[in-house]
Amino acid sequence: MEPTTTDAPPSPPEPLPKKERYTYADYQQLPEGAPYQLIDGSLVMAPAPATRHQRIVAYLYRSLYNHAPDRGEVLFAPMDVKLSESDVLQPDLVFVSEAQRDRIGEQAIDGAPDLVMEVLSPATAHHDLTTKKRLYEVHGVREYWIIDPDSSTVEVHTNTDAGFTQHARQVDSGTASSALLDGLTVDLDSLFVA
Repeated sequence: MEPTTTDAPPSPPEPLPKKERYTYADYQQLPEGAPYQLIDGSLVMAPAPATRHQRIVAYLYRSLYNHAPDRGEVLFAPMDVKLSESDVLQPDLVFVSEAQRDRIGEQAIDGAPDLVMEVLSPATAHHDLTTKKRLYEVHGVREYWIIDPDSSTVEVHTNTDAGFTQHARQVDSGTASSALLDGLTVDLDSLFVA
């Protein structure tokens, strides 16, 4: 008798046991590449981003990378940023300065990056604009960029004693500039061409 074969995909990994709050130790038990972030102790799933989102991230990466070689390191999602035992986020792009380079580990960035960029998508916009923004602020991200492809808007927020303060807001055209990295500007006409 011949062995039975099947074209069915392999079974998904066993989910984590249900808990009221998950920790970083729980999060580390997820399979590599699992589309989750740990936000306030809850596992939050996000689908893969759309093509336009990824084109915008690629443009931003090139812009940021061109200003970073002698200042620090640029990394992109999926890359875990461990802000606390109950908060592990995967920003679209991060910049970690030379002074903070020791935060970059083999599996995660342990602590706040200097700069975070998030490109909004329907599945993530709420968290990017509220919960994640608050976490970046509280944990000391120095500059937070929010890019909204639907409204062709770029906002740059700097972290002050009063929390995040809007440094720049550009809609449709023109350039948005960093307060943290001299010379880092993004041309909206090129950014939103996709």
